[in-house]
Amino acid sequence: MAKECFGKSHVPLSPAVRAGDFVYISGQVPVGADGIVVKGGITEQTEQVMANVKAALELAGCTLDDVVKTTVWLEDARDFGAFNAVYAKHFPKDPPARTTVESRLMVDIKIEVEAVAYKPV
Repeated sequence: MAKECFGKSHVPLSPAVRAGDFVYISGQVPVGADGIVVKGGITEQTEQVMANVKAALELAGCTLDDVVKTTVWLEDARDFGAFNAVYAKHFPKDPPARTTVESRLMVDIKIEVEAVAYKPV
């Protein structure tokens, strides 16, 4: 099985990697196109993260409809309700399997999301 990488990053990772029929999206954080963390709380940061997940999926020819699994890290578990309300809007039908944990994150952000999509070649 060949591996194909999509996109570039300023750190040593690929935003999206196809391995067979699966596409793996690296953890997306709430930074805008300017590389700056978006202002606001968990709602604004979740919206930006989901936009970034969508953009990474598009690099590999996928959409949110192709996502079968996500992993979510929240900086504060008390943000779960607000996060979940935004997340649900992006997966209104047949949401993917999901793991959500509370964790200290690498930079001063409230959320990170990675995804796995399934789209046969």
